[in-house]
Amino acid sequence: MSINTVANRQYAAITGIGGYVPQSKRTNYDLEKVCDTSDEWIVKRTGIKERRILEHDLATSDMAVKAIQDLALQYNKNLSDVDALLVATSTPDMPMPATANIIAEKLGLRNVWAFDMNAACSGFLYALDMAASLVETGRYKNVLVVGADNISRYVNIYDRSTNILFGDGAGVVWLEPSQEGGIMDAYLTSNGGGREFLTIEAGGSLYPIEANAIETESRYLRQDGKTVFKHAVQSMSDACTKVLHRNNLQIADVNWLVPHQANQRIIDAVGRSLNIPEGRALSNIEYLGNTIAATIPLCIWQNIKQINTGDLIMLTAFGAGFSWGASLLRWMI
Repeated sequence: MSINTVANRQYAAITGIGGYVPQSKRTNYDLEKVCDTSDEWIVKRTGIKERRILEHDLATSDMAVKAIQDLALQYNKNLSDVDALLVATSTPDMPMPATANIIAEKLGLRNVWAFDMNAACSGFLYALDMAASLVETGRYKNVLVVGADNISRYVNIYDRSTNILFGDGAGVVWLEPSQEGGIMDAYLTSNGGGREFLTIEAGGSLYPIEANAIETESRYLRQDGKTVFKHAVQSMSDACTKVLHRNNLQIADVNWLVPHQANQRIIDAVGRSLNIPEGRALSNIEYLGNTIAATIPLCIWQNIKQINTGDLIMLTAFGAGFSWGASLLRWMI
């Protein structure tokens, strides 16, 4: 095993992780009551049995706050030490201000650099890479990276192509400087070629929300499942392979693969494409569904007991845009 290293390099290491999922559940049996589907059909095609749904009087920021508070409690972190807060989300509380600003206010953070990033389901990896760069430069020492989405608000409950997949949740990691290891490498990219295949059209400057638009299909998440499936498997596999090759690694050197939790069939297909040993691709999609930018931190958070200090972890994601990529990190907790 070999990893390209630089003498005296400062890494950004994950030193804490937290998560939050709403209490309310939407099961496959609930969906059987509103559309032509069945528990057997959903499980066979997605691996999902239920997903969490946020209460109507709460928003994305509320889940993020709960996740951050969970991290602070579990890892004895002082939130007053936070220098920067990056929030990956496609479902901000409102168009402005940034949800990161709202989270900062709710947590009582003052003079913190806080902003949102939208790269859909790839958002957490994009935000993690940017946060790592902030730490590596030495300008910031304690950075929170949140992945949070209240995507159920944008799902048409009667649309079988989307209602079976998506749920709500938030995950967060704390980054600090380390000389020992942390975020080792990342390859992230997008091409804009997937706009028509995975989209929420209404709500922006092109199709602003107006009284008549609120009742139209344009306000809901729409996707072409077959096209997304094909591109997701190929893109995530290619991104992981690229990161492995430029770090002189084989897939056998990786302790854990943490793919975006879009669909269990996609997770399995990426694992087969990479030829990763059985049991080394982590998953938690069965009871949470696809939580967009929250899937990767939530997956690590819920599987934390399997991960050991020093483990090499490959993260990979694919989302609307299309956007995709992979990150390689050494687990330092």
